[in-house]
Amino acid sequence: MLQWKARMKDTQNLKSRITESTQPKQILRVIDAVVLIVGVVVGAGIFRTPSIVAAHTVSPELFFGVWVLGGIVSLIGALCYAELSTAFPNTGGDYHFLHRAFGRRFAFLFAWARMSIIQTGSIALLAFIVGDYMSELFSLGRFSSSIYATLVVVGLTLVNIIGAHVGTGTQKLLVSIQFVGLFVLIVAGLFFAPETSESGSGAPVGSGITSAIGGAMVMVLLTFGGWNEAGYISSEMRGGSNKMALVMIASIVIITVIYLLLNLAYLNVLGIDGLASSEAVGVETMRVIMGDFGVFFIGLLVVLAALTSTNATIFTGARTNQALGRDFTVFSFMRTWKSETSSPVSALLAQCFIAVFLIIAGSFARSGFESMVDFTAPIFWFFILCTGIALFVLRYKEPHAPRPFRVPLYPVLPVIFCLTSLYMLYASLTFAGKGAWLGVTVLLLGTLFFFFLPKKNKKQDPDVL
Repeated sequence: MLQWKARMKDTQNLKSRITESTQPKQILRVIDAVVLIVGVVVGAGIFRTPSIVAAHTVSPELFFGVWVLGGIVSLIGALCYAELSTAFPNTGGDYHFLHRAFGRRFAFLFAWARMSIIQTGSIALLAFIVGDYMSELFSLGRFSSSIYATLVVVGLTLVNIIGAHVGTGTQKLLVSIQFVGLFVLIVAGLFFAPETSESGSGAPVGSGITSAIGGAMVMVLLTFGGWNEAGYISSEMRGGSNKMALVMIASIVIITVIYLLLNLAYLNVLGIDGLASSEAVGVETMRVIMGDFGVFFIGLLVVLAALTSTNATIFTGARTNQALGRDFTVFSFMRTWKSETSSPVSALLAQCFIAVFLIIAGSFARSGFESMVDFTAPIFWFFILCTGIALFVLRYKEPHAPRPFRVPLYPVLPVIFCLTSLYMLYASLTFAGKGAWLGVTVLLLGTLFFFFLPKKNKKQDPDVL
């Protein structure tokens, strides 16, 4: 009898250690979460997309209007995610919401897409931006950009393996320096710009205004993309997930204000016509104001922005991989959560390996920013749409689940969010090239994994959903 009790005690201790090793600690403060989200969103895109938006809108009023509209749409989406994150907090984020709403197969496809297309592709792209700019300052030879990009991915992965405190601390440092640079750019553009002969004549409002706004919104919402990453850190919030609504609303407001001020600075220096014709608005703006020093300054700022986004993307991306390993046997090597550092070490390493592989492949067959958008955007917007639909499904399936935060004006705002996501899915497939269908093919390959995988026995693992 005593031996049986001792054996039962050992079993309970083992289960406790297993649970501890696969579950995160609540260590993130509101400021940590806001910094992570702002760091993910405010990246190198804001130095590239405004010229494309200006080319579509032409009119200064319409130009600012679509950016305001982008902020509103993102805020509506954030409110939807805030309800899901506070009601169902989990490191899997979207994966967890889709799992509860649509089941294991659909959740698996999302996790597969995020691991093989969405997240790792974003990490590789951002790292390449760093590599491109660093190669201009100090070239390492033919594959200079790839070498720098690999060093960035490996280095930031190691930072996050050391621990969540180090990862978020690094993020706060990078964002702080980035904000100083953005502040300098905004002040210089608003108050120290030389006199310009014109600010743009604008464009007559005609029959093409709808398609113009649609094309502009594709790039605006691309630039706002990343706020949904908050869902992946909901279970790590100190004091529980109830603060996720504050995190998401504050993040979107800060991001929108930054984008409006930056675009106002661009417009003040270049005018709408100059903005529309520029291929590097940040570089052109600082060249006008500060000459060659301004070009060097903006180059460093773009590198810093890309580093900030890369670090935050690495931090949140590994959370989905960990959830995938937790729920599917073939990926179980990614399930371990190192409690001492509060980091999914194996998931981080797997993510690093895939991203480096994409960098190596990109060294020989890169087609630039647009082709990477083609590859990732349709898959991204498809699952964003499905997450919006999951809000309705979970309201129906789990009506009694505690919801500390509910979307205001339900169901109007969630419907608007779903319709916007549906349009973005349509636009990304319509205007994209072969890269979009390559992404779809990679997604479908994930079904081959699923249908041949044995299901986990829930009795053997309390963490299976």
